[in-house]
Amino acid sequence: MEFKHEINRIYVNNEQGAIIAEVTFPDVKEGVVNINHTFVDDSLRGQGIAGKLMVEAAEQLRKENKKAILTCPYAIGWFGKNHGYDDILEKK
Repeated sequence: MEFKHEINRIYVNNEQGAIIAEVTFPDVKEGVVNINHTFVDDSLRGQGIAGKLMVEAAEQLRKENKKAILTCPYAIGWFGKNHGYDDILEKK
């Protein structure tokens, strides 16, 4: 599976070009994004794709030296279980 990276977005298309998995993280202020949306098509459920999207997003943010706030319920749960990425979370 090939993840495509754009500014503030990582996604996967199927052979027809439709989005089948996506995470979005728009800028909220300089150096900080909001991980606000995760989507995985029903055809991919149960394969760990959402978790892989989170790893891709976290690694991209780390490389860009950005911090994240979380409003996506999936992201909140994922980061709650994956403390190896706590360094990218915006401290309140």
